[in-house]
Formats: sequence, C-alpha cells, structure tokens
Amino acid sequence: KTVMRRMEKDLFPWLGKRPMAQIHPMELLATLQKIEDRQAFETAHRVLDIARQVWEYWLPTVDVEQRNITEGLKARLQPYRGKNFAAILDPKRFGELMRAIKYYKGGVVVRVALQLSVLVYQRPGNLRMMEWSELDLEAATWTIPSAKMKRSVQEKAYGEAHVVPLPKQAIALLESIKPITEHGQFVFPGERNHDRPMSDNAIRSALYSLGFGEEQKPHAFRATARTMLVDELGLDPLMIEANLAHGARDRLGKSYNRTQYLKQRFEMVQQWADYLDKLTAGADVINFKRA
Repeated sequence: KTVMRRMEKDLFPWLGKRPMAQIHPMELLATLQKIEDRQAFETAHRVLDIARQVWEYWLPTVDVEQRNITEGLKARLQPYRGKNFAAILDPKRFGELMRAIKYYKGGVVVRVALQLSVLVYQRPGNLRMMEWSELDLEAATWTIPSAKMKRSVQEKAYGEAHVVPLPKQAIALLESIKPITEHGQFVFPGERNHDRPMSDNAIRSALYSLGFGEEQKPHAFRATARTMLVDELGLDPLMIEANLAHGARDRLGKSYNRTQYLKQRFEMVQQWADYLDKLTAGADVINFKRA
C-alpha cells in the first residue's frame, strides 16, 4: 500500500496520463530519484520493480517494436539491501514462543492464525487472506491461486497455483475454527468487517502482546522453519524451497524442473509439525540427521 501511494504521488502526476511509448528512461529515472531525495531508497527500488512489471505486461500488446525502459535503471539508483526480519532460531526459545502462542488469550481466530503461521510457514499476506474455497481438508491441501502469489504480472496471470500440504495438526486447527468463520469467505476475517480478511497487523500485535515482538517477526516464521528444518531435522533444502514457493535459482532449472515434490513435502510438513509439538511440550528433542 505504501509503495502504491508513493507511485500515485510521484509517478502518476508526471507520467500517468501519457502514452507509454512516449516516456523516456531518464524521465522515469528522474521520478525515482525524486523518491530517493526523501531517503526512501527501498521504496524507489520497489517502484522500479512495479514499473518493470508494467512494461513487461504492456510490451507484447503493442504492434511496433518498443523497449523496456526500466532496463539498466537499477544500477543508477542508490544501492539498497533489505534488512533480515528478526527470527528465533534457538529450539528452546522457540518452544517458549510456541507455548505462549498455545495459551494466547486474545481471541481464537488470531490464536489459530498464529499457530498456522508456524505450521505452514507461508507468506503472512497469503495466510491472512486464506479462503475456505482454497482448502480441501479431506485431501489436506491448501491451494493458493497464482494471482495471490509473489510473482511477476505475467506469472500471476499464467502461473500455476501453489499447493501447500497440511499436516494433521493444521487440519485439526482449521476444523476447530470452521464453525466460527466458515459462513464467510475468509478463514481469518477482520474483527470489524467479516467481509474483509484480518488486518496485516493482527499477528504482529499478538507477538508483541506475548512479549516476542522484537525477537520474531511474522514473515520470519519462514526463516525459522527454513533454518530448523535443515539444522535440526536434516531435511532436504530442495523440498523446503519448494514448500516456500521459491523457484529454481538457475535459468535452466526454472525451465525444466517443474515438479512440486508434493509427496515428499507431505512427509516433511508432518515431521515439522511433530517436532513443533515436542518443542511446545518442552521435551528434549534429539535429532538424527541424515548422512
């Protein structure tokens, strides 16, 4: 939302009413540098990325040859390296967080959302916008439409859905909340308006109320799972990346390696859920890592 507001304020007044074919790269760069003048370096990079997607979407629709004017502009912006989200990576401390979540008193909807955040470790935006129509509890799957995924405009339109396997513990949580919210579209509806998903601040606020807000950010449940699944359970990073919806890093891999490893991922998420149960119980977990 912040990026879109910046685009409306800075980009659209200059460029928004003009034909795209008439816009020069240096005009777009000048607009981005205007954002940088406010020290908003991250926003400038994100606006450039959105502009790139707009041009990629537009180019195939024009009859005459045009170029993507965003090419080469990133090198002219101030470099920006995003900060890592705070994440708990110590199993003992994470077990303390799990126990705090289990006994969270701020409402059943937020509590279940917190628990599922850890169990399925998908992006917070996808979780809070989870719809009952996306769930198949009998098959134990959550199918996130491509349009909801963090992808380019073309990939959103033509890409495959991301199928998330659900462990038994996740199914039990969803069954427990079903009588409360199944009458609406969203699994986690907003507190004031049930026709909208839960606020993007709900999970963050809950973590702060539990005393873990500085140590664990909502998005960093993905980093926690990614780290512990390898370091503590010795599981295959390739399966983990597939479950995180991270594409293959190399060009040829992305072209040819299209398997979703669904069977292996079912086994992996169940191992993760069982491991979390042991951490929650405070058990001493001895891990037998693969050779």
